[in-house]
Amino acid sequence: MAPLSERIVEYLPLLISGLWLTVAVTFLSLILATALGLLWATMRTSGNALIERPARYIVEFLRGIPILVVLFYIYFVMPELGVDLSAFQAGVIGLALTYSCYIGETFRGGIEAVDKGQVEAAKSIGMRHGKMMRRIVLPQAFRISLPPYGNNMVMLLKDSSQVSVISVAELTLQGKMLASSTFDNLTVFSMVAVLYLCLTIPLNFLMRRLELRMGASL
Repeated sequence: MAPLSERIVEYLPLLISGLWLTVAVTFLSLILATALGLLWATMRTSGNALIERPARYIVEFLRGIPILVVLFYIYFVMPELGVDLSAFQAGVIGLALTYSCYIGETFRGGIEAVDKGQVEAAKSIGMRHGKMMRRIVLPQAFRISLPPYGNNMVMLLKDSSQVSVISVAELTLQGKMLASSTFDNLTVFSMVAVLYLCLTIPLNFLMRRLELRMGASL
């Protein structure tokens, strides 16, 4: 077997290609999950049962299904219904749908934690609900929700490895294929773990810095 340094140099380009795909899946899923999560949160705090109940049912339904089942359903079942998606598209949508529920609950908690006196004051001066949400509630709710939102980001990054089951060649699947062809499991999966840490550690650091800065601006 070649020296460790030579094996690392040999394996790294393939793993890096999987790493970039992991970043792409995570980034796109996070954008979609954040948008959907904000929608669920605003619907659930609207005070209108006709809007609140559908959002609550959707969130409870999706939270009760494992991510793998959601991915399998989107990738294998949806084509039978006429919706043909690539593995990458199915992976992004599946992760986004699942994590939108957790992010939505995070935002909902932040919205409900905003001082009710400010909400009543806005209503008393005739401010419309949408304007009140944009100018008063959501900026404060975002600050309150930032720590758990950061945790959701890290969890989404790690759970992006789940899309490997529908043949998205992200970091985990690239590592698995490389290990099966080289039989060098120790080196390959150690490198995979280190590459994940290269993503999660800076992300955690940036989120802590942002939390401190947002806290100082309060």
